[in-house]
Amino acid sequence: MQVKVAKSGGFCRGVQHAVDTAMSVPPENTYILGELIHNPQVVEEVAGRGIVTVQDVSDVPDNATLILRSHGVGMAVYEECARRNIRVIDCTCSFVKRIQKIVHSFTDMDKVIVITGDAAHPEVIGLNGWCGGRALVIDSPDSPAISALKDKNVAVVSQTTFSEEKFNKIIENIEKVCKKTVEIFKTICYTTKERQREAASLSEECDAMIVLGGANSSNTQKLYEICTAHCANVIRLARADDFRPDKIKNFKNVGIVSGASTPLAQTQEVLFKMDNNTEVKATNEMEEVVAQMDNGQSKLKRGQLVTAIISSASDEGVAVLLPFFKKEILLEKDEIDCEEYKAEDYAAKVGEEIEVMVVSAANPVKLSQKVIKQLKEEEGKIAAIEAGEEFDVVCSGFNKGGLTASMGTYSVFVPAKEIRMGYVKELDKYVGKKLRLKALEIKKSDRKKEIIASQRVILEEEKAARDAAKAEKEAEFFANIHVGDVVEGKVERVTNFGAFVSVNGFDCLAHISDLSWSGVKNVTDVLEIGKKYEFKVLKIDEENKKVSIGYKQLQPQPWDLVAEKYAEGDIVHGKVVRIVPFGAFVEIENGVDGLVHVSQISHEWLENPTSVLTIGEEIDAKILVLDPANKKMTLSIKALLPEPEVTKIRPRREEEKGDKPRNKKPRQPRENREEGEFREWTEGGLGGASIAEMLQNKNEN
Repeated sequence: MQVKVAKSGGFCRGVQHAVDTAMSVPPENTYILGELIHNPQVVEEVAGRGIVTVQDVSDVPDNATLILRSHGVGMAVYEECARRNIRVIDCTCSFVKRIQKIVHSFTDMDKVIVITGDAAHPEVIGLNGWCGGRALVIDSPDSPAISALKDKNVAVVSQTTFSEEKFNKIIENIEKVCKKTVEIFKTICYTTKERQREAASLSEECDAMIVLGGANSSNTQKLYEICTAHCANVIRLARADDFRPDKIKNFKNVGIVSGASTPLAQTQEVLFKMDNNTEVKATNEMEEVVAQMDNGQSKLKRGQLVTAIISSASDEGVAVLLPFFKKEILLEKDEIDCEEYKAEDYAAKVGEEIEVMVVSAANPVKLSQKVIKQLKEEEGKIAAIEAGEEFDVVCSGFNKGGLTASMGTYSVFVPAKEIRMGYVKELDKYVGKKLRLKALEIKKSDRKKEIIASQRVILEEEKAARDAAKAEKEAEFFANIHVGDVVEGKVERVTNFGAFVSVNGFDCLAHISDLSWSGVKNVTDVLEIGKKYEFKVLKIDEENKKVSIGYKQLQPQPWDLVAEKYAEGDIVHGKVVRIVPFGAFVEIENGVDGLVHVSQISHEWLENPTSVLTIGEEIDAKILVLDPANKKMTLSIKALLPEPEVTKIRPRREEEKGDKPRNKKPRQPRENREEGEFREWTEGGLGGASIAEMLQNKNEN
């Protein structure tokens, strides 16, 4: 018997990504929307991890994690997940995503969107959800719906796993009927096309065909239909366990094809059963047959996952059998995923399957279970990072382009422009420092695994959140504050021109001139940093986000209390604070000054008050006039001094010498003044009568 295996076997890229994700993410509170892939064994393995499969997003609890399979879903699912805070791990196939974008772009256009495919298939249902459910689904070239497109503009896409032959015939019929534009997008996945072509080619060459894949797999069904069209003996297998060697023992040429949801291991298992069955003898060595399979995956490679069977156990470890290997391979006890290795425990498990990873494909082959666990945990973290989760690493180096680091088996690169908001000149300063990152791109291949990441996006998001919160807080603040309000505020910091006070979290300025009625040189003479005080709102500038407040406006002015403290005739103690030609100002208390007119300083006539008084000198004085309403106080030092003794008038020298007195013009007599009379303090600050009074007296005379 000659066995031919299609080269395009095993999982397609989209399915592989979905399976890897489901097998690596943390299973706690994690759900899958719909059957992950159309393969019962894989579905069972995923369920065995504790991940729950649901048929509707309404069955997923709020704040849970939801895996979207490769088929994709409609826009409404994403919207509901966002509304209910469900974290989405999106495994939608990249080909399906492309079709979703195409369909969505025609939503508001005057075109009929046609999807060729099975209307009940999850992928088609999801695609229709990106155009409001208005797409026309056609599954046959003979569909009567085609005639309805006669006077319509049409855009055509296809389900990725739809029959290429059917698609071409449907397009041909649409173009025959439609009189307007027909825009065609050939969206059948290239791997689907290749599988279908190989199925057609093999089924023409072989006496019998085995089609391996899930019973409800659309692409496997298409392969089955293609094979039956060219071969009379086609066997459909949902899983490798269903294979019966006696069904093919009488055929000379047998071909094997598998669907995109069928793991390579199942095809290998079928071949293994053929090789071990005495009734089925292959003309080819099985190793050669397996070597024909996709990318030579039958050959062990470093990092490959393999299902092995326990054959024996010893103190060194567990001996296992690998598919197509004629001898046992030792899984060393240090590489077994268990808390404490005991040979007797594993001796009882002989015949059971375990999953191992090839850590070295050289001779001897080295296997490990622990690495699988580490990598699954790592891939679970990578899946979360890919979904937008923040992660951190310690910068280990740099190059001209940016910073470098590592996370498990992944290298991490942060471009210079992604380090922070702004230009970074000295990259070496980041070495050894922790970086908070989000992934921009994740590259995974057999040779290299790399995360291109950004710290800047996190900082920008946080800044945007702070700005939004600040704007909201400011809007609320300005909506509830008015000029004249009395508010409580905490002094946060001081400057030479005032104090910045936090009022409900907003910085307001209390200018130094608004702290005390008497004026201060230092803010801290009145306010203490960290203490709370009451202030009055003086001015609001919402446009420039400024609020001026005052402290002194809530304090009594010194002159308001003068009438209660002092009365005319009282003797007060004060300090000379300034001297002017017409007198001296004396500070009685902070903010209250009184004037000692030059005439009230001494009983003797003074040309200048400075001949008697000095600034800073402390004196006692008597209140002569008290006018609190106009903030005036007239004082007298002279009133507290003893009266001077009367001195005799000396005769003129001429008379003493007997000289004849000179003739002199008679002098007008002075107006008599009473004893103790003083010159009044006028608004001009001068003593005596005003000029107007003097002119009036002159006119009367």
